[in-house]
Amino acid sequence: MKKLTESEIEKRLEELDGWDYVDGAIETSFEFKNFKDAFSVMTRIAFECESQNHHPDWSNVYNSLNIRLSTHDAEGVTERDFKLAHSIEEIIVSK
Repeated sequence: MKKLTESEIEKRLEELDGWDYVDGAIETSFEFKNFKDAFSVMTRIAFECESQNHHPDWSNVYNSLNIRLSTHDAEGVTERDFKLAHSIEEIIVSK
C-alpha cells in the first residue's frame, strides 16, 4: 500500500475530529467514564482491527485510551490507517 504524503494526510485528517499527524502516524485519545467503559470499547475496536488485519499501537490507563495508527510495511500513514480510524470513530459514536 502506498504511503501518503504529508499534505494528503493533513487533508484526510479534516474528515476526522480529534486526530493529529505526529511523528509519522495519526493519533487520537479518548476519555471514558471509567475503566470498564474504556476496556469495553477497546474490545470492540480490537475485533474491528482483527477483521481489517490492521492493528494499532495503543495504550490504556484507567479511563483513557490513546491510539496511534501507521502502516509499518509502508513506513508511514496509508489509506489503511484512515479506514481503521473511521471504523474506530463509528465504534466510539455508537458507544
